[in-house]
Amino acid sequence: MSAQPAEHSDSSLSATRNWLTSLAYDTTYFFSAAALTFGWSLRVKGVHHVPKRGRALFIANHQSFLDPLVTGLAIHRRIWFLARKTLFSNRWFGKWISMINAVPVDQEGIGIEGLRLVLKLLKEEQGVLVFPEGQRTPTGEMMPFQPGVHFLVKRAMAPVIPVAISGAYDAWPRWRRFPIPAPLFLPDTHRTIAVVVGSPIPPTRLIHLSREKLRSDLFHEIKRLQKQADRLRRPASLPRPPERPPTDLDQSYHHPVS
Repeated sequence: MSAQPAEHSDSSLSATRNWLTSLAYDTTYFFSAAALTFGWSLRVKGVHHVPKRGRALFIANHQSFLDPLVTGLAIHRRIWFLARKTLFSNRWFGKWISMINAVPVDQEGIGIEGLRLVLKLLKEEQGVLVFPEGQRTPTGEMMPFQPGVHFLVKRAMAPVIPVAISGAYDAWPRWRRFPIPAPLFLPDTHRTIAVVVGSPIPPTRLIHLSREKLRSDLFHEIKRLQKQADRLRRPASLPRPPERPPTDLDQSYHHPVS
């Protein structure tokens, strides 16, 4: 399979899967599960909420590069996610992330190109993960959802499954070159990662909402679940490590969305 982005724009995306891509996906899942469990004490809650098959739109907050991996482990089914085209510039890395269902787009968030690809995949009865904030948080706090999520939810007519991630920012903030582990065999820290999957929201509950109301409701639902994820990590009694505040340098990580 080539890592060239253009190949993802034709025919059925899910039809491009074969035994090699399945093997790559399963192998990545296995090693990611081991690495995140032993390296970051990954904890998951709400797996029973995930539909086993059929179209599903997973919406999560975006804390770090670890998010697609930890969400995939929490969901327990094969999903697709969007990735910047620049990540495919390296031939071998591009091939690998293609085989684990990454779809290249110009923007990291849900811009026009991303919206079209997500709708295409949902039409093929796939599960798709999107990060409606449009970029990784620069501070650890959730950012307002981009307007494109309103269009996506209304056009997809798929159950929306909210997913909350906690601890990934502390483990690997956007300004760090490498992640910092929180090993399973050591006491809990703020870098311990937890994921909570919420109950599916039927599209009929959302399609009649205004753009601002829909964005607000989804934002606050994930915020509510994030508090559960915080408790699952049990970091409240621990002193939070000092972190470097974001600077103008962090703007190089920003990818505007529609």
